[in-house]
Amino acid sequence: MAREGIPFMVAAVLVTWLAFRYLDPVFMMLPAVLFVLFWLIFRDPRRQIPAIPLGVVSPVDGRVTAVDLVDRGVVQGEARRIFITIDILGTYTARCPVEGVVKDLNTLAADKVVDYRTNALWVQTDEGDNVVLQFQSYRLGFAPAAFVRYGERIGQGQRCAYLRLTRRAEVHLPIGAKVMVEPGQRVTAGLDVIGRLPSS
Repeated sequence: MAREGIPFMVAAVLVTWLAFRYLDPVFMMLPAVLFVLFWLIFRDPRRQIPAIPLGVVSPVDGRVTAVDLVDRGVVQGEARRIFITIDILGTYTARCPVEGVVKDLNTLAADKVVDYRTNALWVQTDEGDNVVLQFQSYRLGFAPAAFVRYGERIGQGQRCAYLRLTRRAEVHLPIGAKVMVEPGQRVTAGLDVIGRLPSS
């Protein structure tokens, strides 16, 4: 269970108990249904992340909707881009696609060449490859919230952000990377390999 969901779960349990204690049992139904819904939304199951050298794992549960090239990547110029539509009842927590160091995208804000947008996670690998994870289309206006810091080292498949019902994710890879998924393919966060970084 994601920590963000604990207050909602506790509130639903409390309201269910109060309805059972002081009202007709039929009034228990709504808070009980909300409890189940919150459990589905905020679930964050443990996963055994495989070690995949140079591999890029899916950051979210969902379906690949497009794969293309972009001539104005977030960090580098030309890049490969993978679009993933996130399952509404997928895991609540996004996972880092690669192992590396979290970099600050704000240092690029003044550069007019790159396509700089907020709600993105930039990770630079030990080999110097830049991988960027971006989120788009927020349900109810709640943007994703990262819980890793700039300069922090993060592992492949490690939890990195709360999705907050975000609809779409983009993964930007170096132009020399190999994309290993196709549109329509389902992917699981932290487990399925969606790309492979160049070896040098």
